[in-house]
Amino acid sequence: MTVMASANSAGSASSGWVLVAAVSLVSGLLLAGPALRRHYPVAWWVCLGFPVVCIRVARTWRPLMAGCGLAVSRKAALTVVSGLVGNGAPPPQPRVPQRGLVRPSRGGFWFLVRLLPGQVPEDFVKAAPAMAHNWEVHAVRVTTWKPGLVRVVAAVSDPLKAPQVPNQRGADRLLRVTVGAVETGAQWVIDLRKVPHWLIVGATRSGKSTLINALVAGLARQPVALVGIDCKGGMELSLYAPRLSALATNRTQAVELLGALVDLTLDRMNVCRAARVRNVWGLPEDERPVPIVVIVDELAELFLIASRNEKEEAQATSTALIRLAQLGAALGVFLVVAGQRVGSDLGPGVTALRAQLAGRVCHRVADPGTAEMALGDLNPDALHAAQAITPEQAGTAVLASADGWDRARSHLVSEAEAERVAAEYAHLTPYVPELVTAGGGTSADDVPSVRLERLDGEETE
Repeated sequence: MTVMASANSAGSASSGWVLVAAVSLVSGLLLAGPALRRHYPVAWWVCLGFPVVCIRVARTWRPLMAGCGLAVSRKAALTVVSGLVGNGAPPPQPRVPQRGLVRPSRGGFWFLVRLLPGQVPEDFVKAAPAMAHNWEVHAVRVTTWKPGLVRVVAAVSDPLKAPQVPNQRGADRLLRVTVGAVETGAQWVIDLRKVPHWLIVGATRSGKSTLINALVAGLARQPVALVGIDCKGGMELSLYAPRLSALATNRTQAVELLGALVDLTLDRMNVCRAARVRNVWGLPEDERPVPIVVIVDELAELFLIASRNEKEEAQATSTALIRLAQLGAALGVFLVVAGQRVGSDLGPGVTALRAQLAGRVCHRVADPGTAEMALGDLNPDALHAAQAITPEQAGTAVLASADGWDRARSHLVSEAEAERVAAEYAHLTPYVPELVTAGGGTSADDVPSVRLERLDGEETE
């Protein structure tokens, strides 16, 4: 008996020490939490943040679903009977959607939810703000995982608050540029080989110009030709003039330049047909023509009409842009079209062009029609997210393509930095002879010691 009593005492003492150690550990983590989160955010999230969030989600799930109207009552007859003859027993609890295991992610967590009969993903999308408030996280996003299941993703803090500027030297492949960060914490990459044509919209001071700066700064380091069309007298794109192979500063020059680009794509088509390949990437590397990225700033200036002559120019511009969008991806010509206001009221050509621009970026806009033009045909959830961007969220945008959508923010590239990069890499500006006679084209004399690349593969200095 004495031995058993001693064993019990030892066990109790051991349990007490474990309890004290656990309490001390938790207390230490709570006291050191702010410093740990500031200096070692990953360790803080694993040791303290994620366990606390899991407890919070488990504790609030049932009342949250009931409060958002996502709980389904049991059969009415069963509820009435239990109240009349159940000897005071409480009525049966309503059914709530079944929640999967909470899993950590970079900067947050996620889990799957099985929908109850009659529910649709949009019901959970509407409840996302309530989830964020109840769980005390920055934002919650709900997307369809597969029929009957939705994926709930929560971000504990704002990953778009200060995206880090990546080191562009050697980091990106041809026609692939890292321009910022997406809401998941991953890098925001624009890959023109994957999505060849982009539409970028945004009001004044929304971040549109900053995104273009980041894109051009990345492309300037690569062996590509940059062509600019800026019908506001070149106020925006003239910053990159040393690195541009051609620049049109009014609509007349734009019509001439776009016509030259269309002729260039037709020449490249003949080269590919003669070589029996389907695109320029099938040509031998020493015969492959230089890729061309056409940047159009303020699309509305190309479509506004004040006279009959301007109507003809606008139609010519529209036709040329649509042809480049249809043919360019296979022939090494890529479009980045930007504007403050883009709507069907500018003419039928805008809608036809929009259909060819598979990549979309929507910053804060001044009118709902522009957001509808940019995202309405791709994803209604993306449209709602774009319309919720506030003036204080400059740089934040919603990017969408056929693969889905994300909130993102470009890293800051100032006008001075863009101008410096253009000057630093001016020696990489290719001489494209087809564009020399077009408005604003760069001549061979303007680009000394630059290798001249021609469609037939010949090279001169």
